[in-house]
Amino acid sequence: MTTTTITTAKHYIDGRWISALNEPARIGETLNPATSEVAARFCEGTLAEGQAAVAAAKKAFAQTPWRHSPRMRADVLLDFALKLDAQKEPIADWLVTVNGKLRREALGEIMAGISELKYYAGLARNLFGRILEIEPGCYSSLDREAAGVAAIILPWNAPVTLLIRSLAPALAAGCSVVIKPAHQTSVAHNLVMECLVNDTRVPPGIVNSVIESGAEVSRYLSESPDVDVLSFTGSSRVGKLIAQAAAPTLKRLSLELGGKAPAVVFDDCDIEKTVAGVVAGGMVMAGQQCTAIARVLVADAIYEEFSQRLVQALKALRVGFGNDPQSQMGCLIDTHNRDRIATLVERAEREEKVLFKGEIPSGPLAKGAFIQPSLVEVADLNSPYIQDELFGPLLVIERFSSEAQAVERSNATRYSLAASVWTEDGIRARRVASQLKFGTVWRNAHNRLFAEAETGGYGDSGYGKLHGQEGLNDFMQTKHFYFDTNH
Repeated sequence: MTTTTITTAKHYIDGRWISALNEPARIGETLNPATSEVAARFCEGTLAEGQAAVAAAKKAFAQTPWRHSPRMRADVLLDFALKLDAQKEPIADWLVTVNGKLRREALGEIMAGISELKYYAGLARNLFGRILEIEPGCYSSLDREAAGVAAIILPWNAPVTLLIRSLAPALAAGCSVVIKPAHQTSVAHNLVMECLVNDTRVPPGIVNSVIESGAEVSRYLSESPDVDVLSFTGSSRVGKLIAQAAAPTLKRLSLELGGKAPAVVFDDCDIEKTVAGVVAGGMVMAGQQCTAIARVLVADAIYEEFSQRLVQALKALRVGFGNDPQSQMGCLIDTHNRDRIATLVERAEREEKVLFKGEIPSGPLAKGAFIQPSLVEVADLNSPYIQDELFGPLLVIERFSSEAQAVERSNATRYSLAASVWTEDGIRARRVASQLKFGTVWRNAHNRLFAEAETGGYGDSGYGKLHGQEGLNDFMQTKHFYFDTNH
């Protein structure tokens, strides 16, 4: 997109857009990863802004009727969805500019956010508790209440979807919210925020947002006793630091962390469709998605044919600018990560067997964070190419000789977020899925995510659920009230 002036993203605290609280604002730059040129700027948040946002959220939760108004909250979420739909084109433009993803990916995540808002708008009017008679005339009322102040800490890879899948249930439950968006995508984040905070029914302080490139505000949100729930999406390393920082306050945590998703390919699969599905599932957002396919486990009987076809498909994948309709994969978030992936591939040439080496393109793409996808054959389960989350367009391919070995190899990781099984045998798919230690398993598909269906992982992939009824539960608590009608 072309702009005549560079937009600066601000904080939103207690009903106002601000640059800074107590001193001249420090301004950071956001680069367009496809060109390495400055695309936008952002106000750098400090502890002062974080503290002010939490104080505003705490006050609004306690002193406004927000948490007692489920019908109004439902209407606010529905209007939020309508406004987001009306603004999806300019928001998608900015996502392409500051994230580097394909425009269809940008529009897809906005539409997913709209679906999420509509779903939780419905649940906002269905927050039922229960009443039971314990003994004659004595009753227990189990009331469902908003948990309090919720903090949401976000990454840059899908800033609209990942915001709304936590924000929508938090608001539906009646919580007040403090958001710490990724600075790289803060301009797009603020455009989404405007679709909500301009609604006069949302009291000041119910929704707050503080941008930072460091970790001072995130650390405060983790440690503050005034934050009751924290929802974080990001790396396992940072998730563990958040859990440690949050432990003294015993706040509730929802952590969706790293992934190393295997695609288990059996010899009865439709090879053509499976290759296409693996490429789509692995190269989504240039592999920068925690549920993206990272490992491809292939049955011995079809390994040679499948690996050759997969190499040809990866070679043919068109890497290019996100706003080019012909592009099939965009760039990484920055040149540092591009170079990190290139280094991993070069190392694999020495330590493993590289079936296809993705190169950094020349020409118009050379200045950006572009790199072609790579395919590396690995046998040793202890290899870092199998055990580490690489987060980029680098696929690992492995052999297996039996169903049992396929399951054993798939489960040989601490990451347990998502997996897929590719077979024409529905009974086999169900049997294997029941043995895979992953929070989500798809058959003959990958990355099929819905507002209605819970997702979440085990082990180093975190805990808690997002989407669905259980995604709402993280922002609610149950109160037991006893009353005796005999006196």
